[in-house]
Amino acid sequence: MKFTRLENLIGSFSLEKLKKSTILVIGLGGVGGYVVEALARSGIGNLILVDYDKVDITNFNRQIIAVNSNIDKYKVNCFKERIEGINEYCNVITYNLRIDNDNIKDIFNTKIDFVVDAVDDVRAKTSIINYCLEHNVDFISSMGTGNRLDLSKLTITKLDKTYNDPLARVMRSKFDKSIQKKIIVCTSTELPLKVKDKFVIGSNAFVPSSAGLLIASYIIRKLI
Repeated sequence: MKFTRLENLIGSFSLEKLKKSTILVIGLGGVGGYVVEALARSGIGNLILVDYDKVDITNFNRQIIAVNSNIDKYKVNCFKERIEGINEYCNVITYNLRIDNDNIKDIFNTKIDFVVDAVDDVRAKTSIINYCLEHNVDFISSMGTGNRLDLSKLTITKLDKTYNDPLARVMRSKFDKSIQKKIIVCTSTELPLKVKDKFVIGSNAFVPSSAGLLIASYIIRKLI
């Protein structure tokens, strides 16, 4: 059986809970892609994937779906095919769109057990977080992983506890202090490194992926 070793670790009752769970992942880049990968390999029964982008040559250093045969294909389609090759019993729903205040309600048309915000756009992140807070949906939001090398500095905490994270600083400005305490995030405490071209965010294969795996671990532990 594909999930025998996981069942041996968490038990049949918990594995059955995972099979019945529905996880929404918004953003399928370096972080979100590894969230999806880990959830699919953990027996999650229903995955809703949202992204508007195509696989690009600049993704190859950090995104699990970035291979030559996927160049210029939509990420949601690539992940649907990949998940079917890992866990054929996982129901995969895809939305090829960019999240905003006008369309976010369209993807919440079924019961969702957990939401992963893995987008870079501040307005989209704010929309996702506000929707989850208003509708009492469990979620976690990924903060910045760019321009960093030390994956051991990644942690899961509340937004008001973040530091050394420029994206988290911007997100703190969007919410009152009392609301920040309700927002669970994955963040790095490592100071971003100075890069040669300040207009291009530096990245690597291990920090974004580790953030994605950390988020997936958090979700699995919360669900069971």
